[in-house]
Amino acid sequence: FYESKTAKEPGRKVFNEMLGEIEKGNAQGILAWNPDRLARNSVDGGRVIYLVDTEKITALKFPTFWFEATPQGKFMLSVAFGQAKYYTDNLRENILRGIRQKIRRGELSAKAPLGYFNESRLRTIEPDKKTFHKVKKCLEAFATGEHTLTSIQRKMFSLGLVGARTGKILTLASVEHILKNPFYYGHFLYRGEVHQGSHKPMISKKLFDQIQKALV
Repeated sequence: FYESKTAKEPGRKVFNEMLGEIEKGNAQGILAWNPDRLARNSVDGGRVIYLVDTEKITALKFPTFWFEATPQGKFMLSVAFGQAKYYTDNLRENILRGIRQKIRRGELSAKAPLGYFNESRLRTIEPDKKTFHKVKKCLEAFATGEHTLTSIQRKMFSLGLVGARTGKILTLASVEHILKNPFYYGHFLYRGEVHQGSHKPMISKKLFDQIQKALV
């Protein structure tokens, strides 16, 4: 059995098929590289230990870990599963901590919106010389109230503002997202909250508010 999905979460199809065969009595053992390949969550780890307890699994073999179906062996297996889960939880917390620190510094960890680009060397978001002023021109035009979504969509296309992946005219949903994106006045959304950004604003907050009124 080859399982490509992460062991961090329960519900892996191939892993469940394997345990299903064991529960049917078609196999009595598992050979794996390490216990953390079997489970890094409490549900799957508990299932494996329960199958050992009920003697549906009589052998677990790991090149990197010793196991025997004894009280000591099962205790060490539960410790190994616990350590694997702790590593996963700790890694996730460290990642989230890093994201929160970037948010406090006003840095957005995401793909730069149209008019900007991701500066990989500095890990910042900078104005794109080719598109920055074109997007600004379209935002200023829409703020006058003289445009609809469709007409500003056509204006963007005439200026060469197209989908990054498709190279085609932006969808109306994409155009609306641009018009509603606080990133353009120097802020950004993260988990439903608006944060002050450290990037260069394209327009003022006053102009952004005029755009929102024109959208109504």
